[in-house]
Amino acid sequence: MKFCGIDLHSNNSVVVVSDAEDRIVLQRRLPNELGAILAALVPHCEDLAGVVVESTYYGCPGIMHGLSVIRRCDRPISLDSGCASTTIDFA
Repeated sequence: MKFCGIDLHSNNSVVVVSDAEDRIVLQRRLPNELGAILAALVPHCEDLAGVVVESTYYGCPGIMHGLSVIRRCDRPISLDSGCASTTIDFA
């Protein structure tokens, strides 16, 4: 099982994937382009428990909603504090 966290900034994202032993298997700064982020996650998608996105900049809703193609990452939410996140389903 792997876990993914994305720190979404105004013009780039830091994408990290770690394994069950908390070893980082992917760490990359990418442009805020959905295709680039999904391409980086392709080798890990089958093993992902979910994706969490931290953002105080919600100017890229296409990225948040675009992540819904990843298994168990199909319910993006926006929090009242101006932050954004996606939910993780560990079922």
